[in-house]
Amino acid sequence: MMKVLLVDDEKELVSTLAERLSFRGIDVNYATTGEEAIRMAETYTYDIAVIDVKMPKMRGFELKKILQEKYPGMGFLFVTGHGSEYDYQKGAAETGEEFYLLKPVQIEVLMSKMNQVMEKQGDRQ
Repeated sequence: MMKVLLVDDEKELVSTLAERLSFRGIDVNYATTGEEAIRMAETYTYDIAVIDVKMPKMRGFELKKILQEKYPGMGFLFVTGHGSEYDYQKGAAETGEEFYLLKPVQIEVLMSKMNQVMEKQGDRQ
């Protein structure tokens, strides 16, 4: 079973997304801050972290860097609001990240992208 950590400062959005993934058989937890996500990753093992690019205090790429150093087997997928696509492109160029979705996230598209991330992670091992 895939274990997913969702991270987004919009609590209503992230809790709804977590519920919808759970209905599809995904083992999912969510955090509303980068700091909370780091604490959760210290307690649970996740296959994938789905992270909002723009969050207060700790941005998505900064969180990814921290999690990736501690948990090199974890895959990453980013979500971004329409207005921050430029920020994503700029950050993606710096980090080489290729997996992202624009909000509002369609659950079927999210599931497909998570499977692509899992496949890519499997290729690296």
